[in-house]
Amino acid sequence: MRGYFGIGIEHTKNVINVGTLWRSAQSLGASHIFTIGRRYRRQASDTTKAWKHIPLFHFDTFADFYEHLPHDCRLVGVEILPGARKLPAYVHPERAMYLLGAEDHGLTNEAVDRCHDLIEIPSAYCLNVSTAGSIIMYDRQTKRAAT
Repeated sequence: MRGYFGIGIEHTKNVINVGTLWRSAQSLGASHIFTIGRRYRRQASDTTKAWKHIPLFHFDTFADFYEHLPHDCRLVGVEILPGARKLPAYVHPERAMYLLGAEDHGLTNEAVDRCHDLIEIPSAYCLNVSTAGSIIMYDRQTKRAAT
């Protein structure tokens, strides 16, 4: 399949969510995962040793991350916001970085302003960040496999 994608969390505070996202990324075809401004000390919940197959990159600030966004790669924010596209109708780009917000306050305004696309997972309640990431990756995988 052409293209690539990475997925990450901005200002995550829960190391378990990083480990869960990492395992899902390995299973669902991500090129890498990343964190921006992490608030945890170390990652210890990766029980499948996904680090051997999927690299984790850390950026201290959103500006640092954005400066290193690959050429012609779309930044896709995942957030419940007015105007965000609903996931079932979203067409995933060939090259994408999916950015999830922190567990306690979502994406920063800076990140929202710089995203090329904003998407929302329709649900009755706010989802756990690693669960939301897994749903996004699964949706990408199934839609791209169907084309």
